[in-house]
Amino acid sequence: MRSFRVLIGLLFALVLTAGAHAQDVVAVPPLTAHVTDQAGMLNAQQRDALENVLKDYETRTGSQVAILLVASTAPEAIEQYSIRVADAWKLGRKKVDDGVILLVARDNPSALRRLHIEAGRGVQGTLTDAQSRRILTDVIAPHFRQKDYYGGLSAGVSAITTLLDQAQLPAAAGASSGAKTNDAEDSFLGVPIPVIIFIAVFIFIVLQARKQGRGLSSNGWGRSSGVILGGGAGSSWGSSGGSSGGGFSGGGGGFDGGGSSGDW
Repeated sequence: MRSFRVLIGLLFALVLTAGAHAQDVVAVPPLTAHVTDQAGMLNAQQRDALENVLKDYETRTGSQVAILLVASTAPEAIEQYSIRVADAWKLGRKKVDDGVILLVARDNPSALRRLHIEAGRGVQGTLTDAQSRRILTDVIAPHFRQKDYYGGLSAGVSAITTLLDQAQLPAAAGASSGAKTNDAEDSFLGVPIPVIIFIAVFIFIVLQARKQGRGLSSNGWGRSSGVILGGGAGSSWGSSGGSSGGGFSGGGGGFDGGGSSGDW
């Protein structure tokens, strides 16, 4: 009986120790933007510039690349922390898995590493472990050694996206081939083609009615017919179709630990 109580005590102590360790690990911040700077390594202008680059890249290609800057990942190595970030953020498109995380832990000791690229499953063929290591050591680290954090991150993002552009990935939603993207192709002298067609048909009907000696009012054209040029309730002409401006979130992409770590 005494041995049983000792065993229970040991198990209880292990649970308390595990709970204390879980409380010590660095929390994963919520995903609200392409650039999350918890270490104060960028000023507002630099952060906004990188944010716009990554936002535009996602719009153009569909692939999601995010930057996370933290003071430290201790007691975890940067690789373990990055896996937790990947699991929480789920960057990249679902079933395409084209998300990438560029993680910096400014104050980590060398043993825990300070730079890491986490690549989604769908882009590991082009953003290989070797390529990720080269980007960290040859592209980013030289800037960081000069405390040029923005320059290093900007160059790193450029190198990452250049490689991603070589991957055979599905096109971004709304960017399929054959879709018109130039407003000039859908308008004439600044007037949408559907509006021009509607006006032409309307004029044709009016002329035909007059030619046949019938007034417009006899068939109801003299009264409001609910058709409003320039767009009214229920009209889709002139609609911008713009985004809702909602917050940034992951697309459900998957990771399996692919990537590489480095230092400076």
